[in-house]
Amino acid sequence: MSSIGSPTGAAPTDTGRAAATARGHLFNAGSLGRYRDVLARGVDRVARRVGEADRPFTGVTPDELAPLIGAIDLDRPLGDTDAALDELHDVWLRDAVYFHHPRYLAHLNCPVVIPALLGEAVLSAVNSSLDTWDQSAGATLMERRLIEWTAGRIGLGAGADGVFTSGGTQSNLQAMLLAREEAYRTVGGAAGRPDRPQVLSRLRILTSAAGHFSVQKAAKLLGLAADAVLTVPTDANRRMRTDELARAIDRCHRDGQVVMAVVATAGTTDFGTIDPLPEIADICAAAGVWLHVDAAYGCGLLVSPTRRHLLDGIERAASVTVDYHKSFFQPVSSSALLVRDGRTLRHATWHADYLNPARAVEQGIPNQVDKSIQTTRRFDACKLWLTLRIMGPDAIGALFDQVVDLAAQAWRRLDADPRFEVAAPSQLSTVVFRYRPAGLAPDLVDEANLYARDALAASGAALVAGTKVDGAHHLKLTLLNPETTVDDVAHVLDLIADHAAWYARTAAVAELSCPV
Repeated sequence: MSSIGSPTGAAPTDTGRAAATARGHLFNAGSLGRYRDVLARGVDRVARRVGEADRPFTGVTPDELAPLIGAIDLDRPLGDTDAALDELHDVWLRDAVYFHHPRYLAHLNCPVVIPALLGEAVLSAVNSSLDTWDQSAGATLMERRLIEWTAGRIGLGAGADGVFTSGGTQSNLQAMLLAREEAYRTVGGAAGRPDRPQVLSRLRILTSAAGHFSVQKAAKLLGLAADAVLTVPTDANRRMRTDELARAIDRCHRDGQVVMAVVATAGTTDFGTIDPLPEIADICAAAGVWLHVDAAYGCGLLVSPTRRHLLDGIERAASVTVDYHKSFFQPVSSSALLVRDGRTLRHATWHADYLNPARAVEQGIPNQVDKSIQTTRRFDACKLWLTLRIMGPDAIGALFDQVVDLAAQAWRRLDADPRFEVAAPSQLSTVVFRYRPAGLAPDLVDEANLYARDALAASGAALVAGTKVDGAHHLKLTLLNPETTVDDVAHVLDLIADHAAWYARTAAVAELSCPV
């Protein structure tokens, strides 16, 4: 009888013994008991840590964690699940930022729903890759069905299509790729295949001054000119001014430039504002310009029982970005790009003989890699699928409505508080403000707000974000946790005011005691 991992009749080698041991860690029919046990232990650790977290953050600094992580010898395994989980607790779980906590009020990170966590566990274990049918089978059709469902919610029409992506930045990048190729095709059709670099140098993208930075990044990655992205001013409510948009398009035409896309935003990162989509759609239709709507944040309105009308006009877009991992309460990553005309996705297609040969198209085999700028890709659609099948879209929409309602209450509280100055009201769930009580010297306002944010984070009691408004430092509440209450918000505001007031007093005393 042969020894495991050795040639017939030979003694097992060190390599053979190591391989035999390693095979015991593979997930297969022979390791189901170990699989259940190991995952249960991991789930128990996470559940205990989330349950005991009395604040969203410990306040740990990079200097404190770096030596601990740097000292770990990755070439010497611990060989024990519990020991590894103990170590994981020390290097990550103990000091992780917990978005589940009601006083995490910083970025666009949401707590996640349990059906989506179930989907995460299932898709990771099966490990389907959503590039070709022979790697994913039913998963391909499930993703396509979710794309069809989302396009229907948007109202893009029967010819719509799309693909899941890693996030809003990738969705925006692919949208600009499609817009670039369509613009080049149009110019080429009029001028008989002109020099490509010359055409690319003329292409321009118009976007709101409050839009997402990923548009500028996309232009750089796509080889456009350094000044290809032109920002359109916003009004007092931080929404794109349509009169300025029309003028910008006219200027581009007069200067011999080609407007390849207008990017409107449905939910700006800082202000939660939605650009006037119907008017922008009218302008783009008249000018024959590709309209992309970045609804990474505002896509939760697609399932809102009370606020869907805020997205009126989105159905006229050529492409739309949605981030389910923002306002659908899904784990990262879960995003998608939708297009009105599914044929435009061909600009991301490349046929490889080993993967998706042209004959696969002729045979009608559905391959998602033909639509994506990724090849190997997780079945992230599984999470949304289970969420819809267990909870339903109305439940998701109700959760999103709840945080939007909370933001409106927080804005009113801040507006009535003499300690603070508040920016324009949000249409979604962010509130931008700053500490600025009467009598505080103007040169101390920025410093006091910066100090308050840092001190709050160092305490770990709460986390808020920061941004700049017209060059001045502001603070930002991003409310995506339905468990957060008005009392939580009030407590955090008091903490901010206490930190900022302490800094202002200390700075004033220091200035008085400083010799002239």
